[in-house]
Amino acid sequence: MIEFRNVGYSYDVPIVLHDVNALIEQGEVVGVIGPSGSGKTTLLRILLGELKPTVGRIAVAPQSQLAIGYVPQIDAGERSFPITVEETVLLGGSASSARRPWFDRDERRQALSILERLGMRNFKDARLDEISGGQFQRVLIGRALMSQPNLLILDEPTSGIDLKTRTEVLDLVRELQRDGFTIVMTTHDLNWVAAHLPRIICLNRTVIADGDPIEVLSSDVVRATYGADMDVLVHNGRPVVVDVADGGLQ
Repeated sequence: MIEFRNVGYSYDVPIVLHDVNALIEQGEVVGVIGPSGSGKTTLLRILLGELKPTVGRIAVAPQSQLAIGYVPQIDAGERSFPITVEETVLLGGSASSARRPWFDRDERRQALSILERLGMRNFKDARLDEISGGQFQRVLIGRALMSQPNLLILDEPTSGIDLKTRTEVLDLVRELQRDGFTIVMTTHDLNWVAAHLPRIICLNRTVIADGDPIEVLSSDVVRATYGADMDVLVHNGRPVVVDVADGGLQ
């Protein structure tokens, strides 16, 4: 569907990304992991078309009609806006609707259909501060779906949420994949993606490793990605990254 070919980017100095090569297939779920400053945000901005690679390019398969829906990090302040769940989803409509002070019947029908699909129709009149974190994540995804994308980009969907909400996010990602969406997500939550996603890209200015977590995660890869010494264990067939044992507290 999408291929990064020797992609590099520099705002000036230092280089933010260099020699990034990766292929994302239709229907895949891919987690991009790496520390702060590793280039994850820049990579997303290039994918979204906000930035043009300094070097290399992104190629889209000839048969693919790429349409991207973007889901930003959860912003606690956004939940204080005095609008409803339905109104939030409607804001993801076309540019022409954004210039009008009203939404037409077709747009409202589409928004209700999306909320039904996400299990949120019964909450359409609820204010954002009246729903849970997992429900709010569904609303943000619903807003992105209003543009009828086939690629969803989720920026740190597990940031600042509890374990129960992470499980809800995972369930939703699986539902969307079953519906045919391609999903790329960034996260700092290494063990979450290692335990649940079929493919990860370890990024630190360039691709350190790419593949099934059980195949690519090792102490050497974690050190190259995060600059820290960590042990990689295997639990129930999936890798778990832990601090190197130091003897514990005395």
